[in-house]
Amino acid sequence: MFTELDDEHGLKLAIQQAKKSAKEGGVPIGSSLLTSVDGVVRVISASHNQRIQKNSAILHGETATLEKAGRLKADVYRNATMYTTLSPCDMCTGAIILYNIPRVVIGENANFVGGEDYLRSRGVEVTVLENQECKDLMSKFIKEHPEEWNEDIGEP
Repeated sequence: MFTELDDEHGLKLAIQQAKKSAKEGGVPIGSSLLTSVDGVVRVISASHNQRIQKNSAILHGETATLEKAGRLKADVYRNATMYTTLSPCDMCTGAIILYNIPRVVIGENANFVGGEDYLRSRGVEVTVLENQECKDLMSKFIKEHPEEWNEDIGEP
């Protein structure tokens, strides 16, 4: 369905969103949702974690991307790939499963491992790219803002 080049493009969009969040003072996690129909790749949506910026409990990178996409027909999600700079948390994992997104490409999971095994158990194809830029963005944020990071992942 997607080629490696598409994965690089999808992740690049997610990284751009993560950097945008960092510039806004937020958690540097970005996401994009892409689809391919008849060989044409289309960006459905791209966004970033906005918990701090919008004082939101639920606007993580993936959920913000779904929110920005708006209401879509079920078959759009079933033919899409979610790109995210960091392994998705349980909430975002649930949203991916709820909308039957069949494929998730993760920039990195060295700083945090979310629901990857659960996604796989539900038939979702999970690819981890171990992207160094994603690792560096998150490790810098976690080191400089441990309280905000713990809040983001629901830790005391």
